[in-house]
Amino acid sequence: MKEIKKFGLIGRNIDYSFSRSYFTDKFNSSEKHSNCEYINFDIQSINQVDFIFSQKNLFGLNVTIPYKEDIINYLDEVDDLANEIGAVNTICFENQKKIGYNTDFTGFIKTLEINSLDNFDSVLILGSGGASKTVEYYCKKNNVSYKVVSRHKKKNYISYEEINKDLLNNSILIVNCTPVGTFPNVNFSPDLPYDLINDSSIFFDLVYNPKETLFMKKGKRIGCRTINGYQMLKFQADESWNLWQSSKK
Repeated sequence: MKEIKKFGLIGRNIDYSFSRSYFTDKFNSSEKHSNCEYINFDIQSINQVDFIFSQKNLFGLNVTIPYKEDIINYLDEVDDLANEIGAVNTICFENQKKIGYNTDFTGFIKTLEINSLDNFDSVLILGSGGASKTVEYYCKKNNVSYKVVSRHKKKNYISYEEINKDLLNNSILIVNCTPVGTFPNVNFSPDLPYDLINDSSIFFDLVYNPKETLFMKKGKRIGCRTINGYQMLKFQADESWNLWQSSKK
């Protein structure tokens, strides 16, 4: 009998997650990977991550909300890109070391490219967690003007109350990096002054379940282009798989 190779997702309240079904389908469709399984490691505190790392035959992990930043303290190494971004969403096991990577960045760029999303003047990043750091890094690398909106007052962030007409005057790429609107809480959306947003803006919701969030519906009513997080999720998952395949355990 073949040894089972374990992969999985670290997060909190992740029953809805795309990753498990995506990778399970991938494994089931290939005889070569029939000995692989993908597990949801649903933990209430990052302190529980050592239990996950103690699992036998662990070959790769993804990391999602709310642990993309906190996980860094539990790793042996972090690659340069993930270190610059300040967030990890993929873990490889190489030579008995836990090494963190960020494949969200690749997923974000590829999603912008295939949807020809380049006709915006600035970016409004909703949320200040790990996903938002990826978008912020993209803006810095490409000299794109941006603001980070957070419920928690921090240096260089603005509050939702501070969003005004001047900020929303031009064509804005508004990226929802929060879990607001995720199933089952589908009747919620980020607290924006939607009446001030013009129809040349773009609503990009990193949430993918439901397929069309309330945030996207509000954007559509204004006349804005809308996109959900499914493509980005798929791109980052494929990049994670490439990393796991090339790592030497």
